[in-house]
Amino acid sequence: MTTTMEPVRVAAPAGSGLLDRVLKMRELAILAVLVLMLAATQIDNSAFLSKQGIKDLLLNATILVLVAVGEAMVVITRNVDLSVGSVLGISAFAAGDFLEGGGNPLLAVLLAVALGAAFGVLNGLLVSIGQVPALVVTLGTLYIIRGVDSIWIGSREITAGVLPSGFVTFGHDGLSALPYLAVLAAVVLVAVAYFLRNYRSGREFYALGSSPEAAGLAGVPVRRRILAAYIACGALAGLAGALYLARFGNVDSGTGSGYELTVVSAVVVGGVAFTGGSGSVYGVALGALLLTSINSVLPSIGVSSVWVQAIDGILLLVAIAVDRILALRVAGILRKRAAETRSARHG
Repeated sequence: MTTTMEPVRVAAPAGSGLLDRVLKMRELAILAVLVLMLAATQIDNSAFLSKQGIKDLLLNATILVLVAVGEAMVVITRNVDLSVGSVLGISAFAAGDFLEGGGNPLLAVLLAVALGAAFGVLNGLLVSIGQVPALVVTLGTLYIIRGVDSIWIGSREITAGVLPSGFVTFGHDGLSALPYLAVLAAVVLVAVAYFLRNYRSGREFYALGSSPEAAGLAGVPVRRRILAAYIACGALAGLAGALYLARFGNVDSGTGSGYELTVVSAVVVGGVAFTGGSGSVYGVALGALLLTSINSVLPSIGVSSVWVQAIDGILLLVAIAVDRILALRVAGILRKRAAETRSARHG
């Protein structure tokens, strides 16, 4: 007998309404900063938000959005995946190597997704079954994958000239100012957001991140959920690798190096608490768009690009500080409400 996963309405825990309002305010704040930054840049440089300018902004954000959405699923469960940059790089080269040999573009994308998912299985098993800290596991697999990547690729390089023209064209074309890659990323974003909010298994990711012990006692299959989060993260990193190849048409042994830091920054800036249990992938997408927009804004107003990493670091620290302050405020409000409720009952 087979069973199907149906969307269910899960009863909201106490205080979830307050937390949802706080998170929406956080996302609106990110959106406001993004809009103000782009508007100010447009005033300074009238060509910045041209049709091609908007298209470039969306293309630059697409890859980061995909990887950050997968990373967010892991972070929500109170874990982390530092190997996503290496997975992106090796998946991109695997897809390019397959295409260079005359492979079908769709199969190349599926190959990259499958390879990414396989690394996700490795990470997930070590964290969930092996009970090894996620930071240690994924830092180790980061270097292992990077080493395998370097040995396999060596001095080779995949260039746009050896790729099918339709595959490269797909990475640049779109509907007016809306790139096809951005449409694909939006579909993935909406699907993941719907799953996390409307399916019992998706809500269990949040329960697990809020309190792994309580989630286990409530019947949540903790190990399976952690494994699922890592598989999804790996698969999306693999998909991002294939799209990276289509977008830039160039892959070598250094592709994806250090990318995990940008991904983690996008997740935390986007409102996903590093302690797990809260946040939304829509906020993560805004965080990714904000970080990639900074890369475009600074050169357009004559500021050296060396400031990009410094600004990203500042945003990361501010986001962590805001998370801590909000957590303390929400906890205080909930304690006050609980005390008032107890007083009302006894009174």
